[in-house]
Amino acid sequence: MRFALFYHSLISDWNHGNAHFLRGVASELIARGHSVRVFEPRDNWSLRNLREHCGEAAIAEFRKAYPQLRSELYDLSTLDLDEALDAADVVIVHEWNDPSLVKRIGQHRAITRSYRLFFHDTHHRAVSAPAELQRFDLSHYDGVLAFGEVLRQIYEDRGWAARAWTWHEAADTRVFRPLSSRRKDFDLVWVGNWGDGERAGEISEYLLEPVRALQLRARIHGVRYPEEALSRLRLSGADYAGWIANFRVPSVFASARMTVHIPRAFYSRNLPGIPTIRMFEALACGIPLVSAPWDDCESLFEAGRDFLVATNGQEMREHLRMLRFDAETARAIAANGLQRVLSHHTCAHRVQELLAICRELGSSDTPTGKVA
Repeated sequence: MRFALFYHSLISDWNHGNAHFLRGVASELIARGHSVRVFEPRDNWSLRNLREHCGEAAIAEFRKAYPQLRSELYDLSTLDLDEALDAADVVIVHEWNDPSLVKRIGQHRAITRSYRLFFHDTHHRAVSAPAELQRFDLSHYDGVLAFGEVLRQIYEDRGWAARAWTWHEAADTRVFRPLSSRRKDFDLVWVGNWGDGERAGEISEYLLEPVRALQLRARIHGVRYPEEALSRLRLSGADYAGWIANFRVPSVFASARMTVHIPRAFYSRNLPGIPTIRMFEALACGIPLVSAPWDDCESLFEAGRDFLVATNGQEMREHLRMLRFDAETARAIAANGLQRVLSHHTCAHRVQELLAICRELGSSDTPTGKVA
C-alpha cells in the first residue's frame, strides 16, 4: 500500500512527542514493504526550535539514526495535493496541521474517492480547547484515529467525525530496547518537558522532592524550562541536561536504576486511559518505572507488576527508596514491564491495527514492494 502521512515534523522531536510514534510507524510500514511519504511544513515550529537551540548537527544526527526515513518539506500556499496524493491508498493527517490543510485534503478526497483518509488525534484539546478542534472540517474523512478510548468516544458523541477508532501510541522497539551497562551513573533519570507549567506541582511532588529527600543522583532531560523551574531543579540536587534526541534516550536509561512517569493534568484528570508515549518507551528499555496517578481504565498494563504507582509524594519516595536498594524486585518489575510492551504495545502492533482498520473499510493491505 502507499501511505501519505501529514504531520508537524518527522525530523524534529524538540518538544514534539508525536515524532516518536510517527518514526516508529513509518519504519514499520517500510519494513513490511509499504510505500511511505511523509509531509511536514517547511518552517514548522519544532524544526525551527531544533535548529535554533541545537543547530544543523541535530538534523544530521536524525538522518544518521533513521537512514530509511525522510520527509518532504512543503509550503502551505504552494502544496500540490494532486501530486502529493497521486496513487495514495491511505492518507493520515495529524491534528497539529493547519485547519485549512485538513479541509483541503478532505475536499480532494471528496473529488477523487481514491484513498482512505484518517485524522489522527494525539492531544488533549478535545477537553482543554474543544473550540479549536471544531475548526477542523472532517466531513470527507473516513474517520478519526484517537489515541485513547475516551477520546474516541468524544468524537463520536459530539458528532465531530463519521467514525472513530482507538489507536494508542506505542514504543518503537527498533530503537527503544534494553541496553547493557555495567555502570549506573544515576539513580534516576527523567525525560520530560516543562511545557506551559501545567504539571509544575506534580513535577515538584513526584520528582524533585523525592530526589531531594532521598539525595538521589538524578538527571533530567527536557526543554522549555524557565528560570524558576531551573531554580527548583538546582535546589533538588538534580542535574539538568537539556534537550536529548529521543533515539538517544535508551542509552541514558541504561545508565540509571529507575525512572518516573508524570502525566499532564489533562490526561490524569480528564482523559483516563491515556499514558504518554514516554511510558511505553521507558518500559521497552527495561527500566523500573514508578508512575504518578493515572487511570489505566483500558488495562494497558498491570499496575504493581509492570510498574509501580505512587498516589502521593510520600509513596513515591517509598517506592524509589525500595527500587534503589532492592535489586531483585527492581529487575522483576523491569522485566514485567518490558514483556508487556513487547506483547501488546509496539509500533508493529499498531501497524497491524491500522491495516486491520483499512481492511474493515474494504482496502487491501498488500505491500507495494517499493518505498518512497
